[in-house]
Amino acid sequence: MLELAVESLETPALTKAQLAGLLFEQIGLNKRESKDMIDAFFALITHSLAQGQDVKLTGFGNFQTRAKLPRPGRNLHTGEAISICARRVVTFHASSKLKEQIQIATAT
Repeated sequence: MLELAVESLETPALTKAQLAGLLFEQIGLNKRESKDMIDAFFALITHSLAQGQDVKLTGFGNFQTRAKLPRPGRNLHTGEAISICARRVVTFHASSKLKEQIQIATAT
């Protein structure tokens, strides 16, 4: 299994640019190939979800879309009742392997 070292992150979030940088440094792809690969990966996930397909990443988790029905809501600033339209949302469910790795990392 390939392990990428990400200990030197300067921000609390892992960005696409940092992922591309890791591919460049640790796998040997050139910077353009690294960026294109990351962009293609996320474009494929986005396209699949937009088409209503689930995305399953073994050992990481599942992305799914689900429909939310219209419902009554309230404007928090004015207290006025409003109607919230129906929409589709993306949900993520972490795999048991990911949950286990997070528990191990937080225990140390």
